[in-house]
Amino acid sequence: MTPIEQSVESIVDSILLDYRQGRAIDRLNPIDQPDKELIIDMIGKLLRIMYPGYSRDKRYRIYNARHNLSMLIEDVMYNLNKQVDLVLRPTLGQEQAEARAQEVCLDFFRQIPAVRAVAQTDVEAFFEGDPAAFSVEEIIFCYPGLFAVTVYRLAHVLYTLGVPMIPRIMTEHAHSVTGIDINPGATIGKYFFIDHGTGIVIGETTVIGDRVKLYQGVTLGALTTRGGQSLRGQRRHPTIEDNVTIYAGASILGGGTVIGRDSVIGSNVFITHSIPPCTTVSVKSQELQFKPRTCSGCVKAEPFWEEQGAH
Repeated sequence: MTPIEQSVESIVDSILLDYRQGRAIDRLNPIDQPDKELIIDMIGKLLRIMYPGYSRDKRYRIYNARHNLSMLIEDVMYNLNKQVDLVLRPTLGQEQAEARAQEVCLDFFRQIPAVRAVAQTDVEAFFEGDPAAFSVEEIIFCYPGLFAVTVYRLAHVLYTLGVPMIPRIMTEHAHSVTGIDINPGATIGKYFFIDHGTGIVIGETTVIGDRVKLYQGVTLGALTTRGGQSLRGQRRHPTIEDNVTIYAGASILGGGTVIGRDSVIGSNVFITHSIPPCTTVSVKSQELQFKPRTCSGCVKAEPFWEEQGAH
């Protein structure tokens, strides 16, 4: 036997012994936990329900809207019911969790038309706000911002129905795919546009109005999280009123911070207090320094600013 073969059993014994310490990380009941891969699979099917003309099940040669939708809803509802039941059992018990899971699934699907109506405004905002977009189809197929926002809107419905964990699994999947972190508890109005999007963070108690535009790297966060769980349920994140544009790298923090309607927040600003409506906030221009350098092959070092006509 090789050294590895000789040692495997003793290693297994030592790790099993470590499992017996009774810590949160020592649980041995994976069947009683939500299935993350299954939830991610449900996201793909829910997106097919949200945007039916942009995906199809390639197993079927003929597309029939009623048949296809019925199959999708039956599939997702069956699995969603099981997952919601699992996450509700620790607090409600088996019988109540089963009943509540069925109610949640029905309420969730009844709200799909309303979610789609808001998603239509998001698509319009993306197309109107980005001159690089050639078509609505391009936005739905390609834009990570729309993907993240749509997943958020679906997860937010489950969040408002009191479902734990599953909404966060959904938005964290979108976060891992796009780099856009939207907590499912945030409240976001219509015509929401994320341009580029990488690095955006939107906290749980953030409130965003209609026709708000965010660029990459924006943080709508808490002023402090040192209080930990004692801060649960408190407003920790800012309010962004209607028609606000926030440019790349801006950080807006605090539950008492309100950005007034029709304001423009410039790049890289750090805001922890309220801004009145119709205000432009920007960082004062920084002084740029230019130093001549000798490049390989150059006969004479020419100052860059002279070549460019800068002063």
